[in-house]
Amino acid sequence: MATSSGFLRYLESRRNLTGAACGLTGLALTFGKVAGPYWPVVVAGLYGAGALIAPPERSPRPEFPDPSAPLDSVRGDFETLETYLSAVTLPPEASGRLTELTELLAALLHPDWGTELLSHDPEGVHTLSRIVRQDLPEAVDTYVRTRWWTRLAPGQDSPEHHLERQLGLLTDQAERLAVDLRETQARRQESHTRYLEGRDRRSGTTT
Repeated sequence: MATSSGFLRYLESRRNLTGAACGLTGLALTFGKVAGPYWPVVVAGLYGAGALIAPPERSPRPEFPDPSAPLDSVRGDFETLETYLSAVTLPPEASGRLTELTELLAALLHPDWGTELLSHDPEGVHTLSRIVRQDLPEAVDTYVRTRWWTRLAPGQDSPEHHLERQLGLLTDQAERLAVDLRETQARRQESHTRYLEGRDRRSGTTT
């Protein structure tokens, strides 16, 4: 089977096709009575020459997932998380912090703004993924569970206090990521300015 497959690949290869085209030229010379009695040698020689000069086979380029694919997955999970959060009742202070955090996450995950920069920042995507898929749902779910037990047996630290601290820490992480992305975009802008200035100087020198 492997030999048959290799033979079929050779039949479709550039070397065979180019050689065959040159061999047909040899046959044309034979029919034109140019090759004479040595036509088999001429045809074989032209085929071999064509096979040698044919461009080498180029292996197909491997296809990899689009860099933004992981971010699309996180964006879909964020939509699921928003549905879950909309059904949870939180105290006013924590609710305000949660709204601030989710608005920031939505901005970072916006397909028209953050995708291009984040697709080249795997650490940034990991940070968003961890907040959306683990840290934020864990913080809210733990609060809901602890609040129920606290009503039965009140403790010293209120669950609301811990939730507010956790949301504040997650907001800080998201804000740092936003700052990093802003600085990356600023460096790109500065680099483009230097490029245009340099091109302008070179153009002025040549004129």
